[in-house]
Amino acid sequence: MKDYDVKAIRNVALIGHGGSGKTSISESLLFTANVINRIGSISEGNTTSDYLLNEIEKQISISSSLLHLSWDNKHINIIDTPGYADFIGEVSSALRVIDIATIVLKSAEGVEVGSEIYTKFVKQNGIPAVIIINKVDNEHSGFNTTVAKAKERLFNGASVVTYPVKEGPSFDSVIDVIKMKMYTYGEAGSRKVTEADIPGEEKETAEKYRTELIEKIAESSEELMNKYFEEGTLSDDDLVTGLRQSIIEGSFVPIFAVSALKSVGLNNYLNFVSTYCPSPADRKPETGVLKGTDNKVEVKIDPNAEPVLFIFKTIAEKHVGELSLFKVVSGTVQPGLDLMNQTNGNTERISQLSLLNGHNRTEVSKFSAGEIGAVVKLKNTHTNNTLSSKNFSVDLNPIVFPEAAIRGAIVPKSKGDEDKIASGLHTLHEEDPSFNVRFDPELSQTIISGQGELHLTLAVKRLKERFGVEVDLVEPKVPYREAIKGSAADVEYKHKKQSGGRGQYGHVHFKMERLPRGKGFEFENKIVGGAIPGRFVPAVEKGIIETMEKGVISGNKVVDVKVTLFDGTFHNVDSDEMSFKIAASQAFRKGIQECNPCLLEPIYEIEVTVPEEYMGDVMGDISSRRGKILGMDSDGHFQVIKANVPLAELYKYSSNLRSLTQGRGRHNRHFAYYEEVPKEVEHKIIAEYKKAKEEGN
Repeated sequence: MKDYDVKAIRNVALIGHGGSGKTSISESLLFTANVINRIGSISEGNTTSDYLLNEIEKQISISSSLLHLSWDNKHINIIDTPGYADFIGEVSSALRVIDIATIVLKSAEGVEVGSEIYTKFVKQNGIPAVIIINKVDNEHSGFNTTVAKAKERLFNGASVVTYPVKEGPSFDSVIDVIKMKMYTYGEAGSRKVTEADIPGEEKETAEKYRTELIEKIAESSEELMNKYFEEGTLSDDDLVTGLRQSIIEGSFVPIFAVSALKSVGLNNYLNFVSTYCPSPADRKPETGVLKGTDNKVEVKIDPNAEPVLFIFKTIAEKHVGELSLFKVVSGTVQPGLDLMNQTNGNTERISQLSLLNGHNRTEVSKFSAGEIGAVVKLKNTHTNNTLSSKNFSVDLNPIVFPEAAIRGAIVPKSKGDEDKIASGLHTLHEEDPSFNVRFDPELSQTIISGQGELHLTLAVKRLKERFGVEVDLVEPKVPYREAIKGSAADVEYKHKKQSGGRGQYGHVHFKMERLPRGKGFEFENKIVGGAIPGRFVPAVEKGIIETMEKGVISGNKVVDVKVTLFDGTFHNVDSDEMSFKIAASQAFRKGIQECNPCLLEPIYEIEVTVPEEYMGDVMGDISSRRGKILGMDSDGHFQVIKANVPLAELYKYSSNLRSLTQGRGRHNRHFAYYEEVPKEVEHKIIAEYKKAKEEGN
């Protein structure tokens, strides 16, 4: 790889709804730039970026792929991201390191939900954007309609740069309204493009688009606006300057007409990206925190500064080990360099550096500020970690991954696989931090969580394929709570056991009463006169706490109870700590039954974002799940429904929501509070617990 100045680097992510053609575009871009000699296809499973077995099998992108090409003396890094909502974490990591987001739309379908979601991410992160309208060769192509929808629902600063002369199967030419020329593309695979004057019948349309574009550019600065009013247009130099600045500021978003399968329109896109789109040097400096302080510091894109790397993705390869994908935020890195992991304090030696095109690696001698690459065999470094020199201990802002939308429990199919499963799950989390795993000691289950049903299903499949362990994915238990609604003035229990020799004796009197929700447990010792020796009182409290953990009526933790120990008796010989622990446990179990016990269930607050036409169906579904609607808000072209729903009713909710809304609905959730379970539900839970207990015995 030749050395590129930071201003000659372009870092691009292809994002958009599933099936919009991002992978096909990336394949055609590599071919157009002479990186590959043959255009692969998704149906044949031979594209450069979709190389994982699961991607080839399902014919969708699951993991983002890093690609690169050279065009017009610019080095362009491309991250091809998945469009399916289950893999939204991959989009989050890509957006963290790129400087240009290319949003891919389908010409027939227009703006779909994935594109709206990812556009929101782009705006939140202040990333300059470009729009490709793909599949203009589709017989149902609606380029003008999609342009209108893109302006309405994505960016009101969007404006056409290239448009099709003819849409549908005969699409082979675009008109570039900046250069005011027509470009005709040869057969796919020919790399042939010819430039010609705009035909007479197209001049009016081209002028209309050009005027609109110039007006958008003029709006980017007062100086350009004055020039436009005075002269009625902008000079070529002003246009170049204004284009660059307005793209960086986000006030202008160019639109391109493309057919990935025919490779039509991609030269124009590459020319525009290399000429007008921002380099890393054109973006604001990154901010981080100096290690050991709260002091924020700017990290400028400077190849001569202290080296700082940000790890945005981790890939585990069988024969290579972990491959860490990074962006050089400042400085220059080369093999043999020692850097400090500012996240965990470990020192890492940089070894082999590579440029990637999918799983194809090209070894390079160094990477400088602004560049994106890969390094192998870092020992203790993972996604979201910052590596920097000891002279500049800065920790960069991490990727913010979306909260989990679905959870499941895994059960090993074979005993003895627990360590392998734990190791495999840990590796999967390191590769994809939007996939999470934890062991819940209360439920005695390993809980995995992610963005959708496919996300979890693929994790289980990967455990089998890569780590040789099989598990079942089951519905997680719900962490119910047991509580009381009444009180008992005197709960008594005497534990007395005689079996020859020293016996057991413990005798207690309790008062039991409810506490306000969330107060947990209180124990008060009101023994007077030595009715129970002080050395046995801690055993009484311990017996109660252990019983509370195990539960009484349903096997769930008891909460919000106050126990006052006020009387009892003991035996000089037979009494010991164990005897009083047993007596306390039995007394507590008895007391719970006398205090009108009830079950509490976790209630989650959910925010469901849906197009207005689906609101009735979604609200009806929430009600059928024992949910309570809290209110509604508008979010652009969507409605946001806020509701409280029992956790027990939310299993696989994300899949059901997608089904109800044709894939356009999404939700997030967080724990709100515990609430009493309806009696009919409570009876069922208790009956199932008793049955399971009997079968266990």
